[in-house]
Amino acid sequence: MALLFSLPPPSSPSSSSPSFSSHCFSISLSSGHQSGRRIRFLPVAATTTTHNRQHSIPLDKSSLAVAEASEEDQLWAAACLRVRSFYDFQDSSYGIHDHKRYLTEREFVALKERIAGKRKGFKRVSCINATLPLSQLSSSANDLCAACKFTSNGEDRVVVGTLDLNRCLWLPEEIAGTKPEGIEAGFGRAYLSNVCVARELHRNGLGYDIVTKSKIVAEEWGITDLYVHVAVGNEPAKNLYMKSGFIHENDEPAWQARFLDRPRRILLWIGLPCTNEL
Repeated sequence: MALLFSLPPPSSPSSSSPSFSSHCFSISLSSGHQSGRRIRFLPVAATTTTHNRQHSIPLDKSSLAVAEASEEDQLWAAACLRVRSFYDFQDSSYGIHDHKRYLTEREFVALKERIAGKRKGFKRVSCINATLPLSQLSSSANDLCAACKFTSNGEDRVVVGTLDLNRCLWLPEEIAGTKPEGIEAGFGRAYLSNVCVARELHRNGLGYDIVTKSKIVAEEWGITDLYVHVAVGNEPAKNLYMKSGFIHENDEPAWQARFLDRPRRILLWIGLPCTNEL
């Protein structure tokens, strides 16, 4: 399965919207890609997608690390995984590798800007990645290893799951949460976006692992209300979030989904204990 998000239409890296927008869960956890149609760039993927095209590779998770990322090579690897998860490519198409590179550079720049506080409306953003040692992944994951590898403390590792935690009032082109109200909303509300897991590694609980970590980080930030958008028909993503404690809060109007030319979304919410900073 993959958790995916839908992103807004293409915009320049300096634009105020993030690179990927609503997420789906397949365990790519996003909802932004539509095969057979023109490619749309996801502004801040908020949903999760589902891919059932290949068997999942079983994992030994003893060497799994799930943590916030700040180093550029790991952020680049996360951007590679997002592009790989949110789009369907025909590898035989002319210029496809240049196009993949373009999309990855675009997400990489946007991700760095969001984390650095340079994107309007985003008060604080963290990229949370699940990574495994390169040596632990089998030869059946060669493409994943080549695309999403980075080096940390002299060890080659691979980003196998990623998401963004965004402290903001709303995500671009998405319905907004209602909690908390008043002035506290600016400090206590956050959203998950760009949630995805490498399709080769679905059904290993990686989506649950990165969502769990995001809740821990959100509590450390003083977030009291955490939201995520999911495509209405994305049952794997909904099951993941329900398992993680999220409940239904609202539905996207049908007209909005038609206007944005994408599957309609629902908004899920979970309340968190406020433990630390504001």
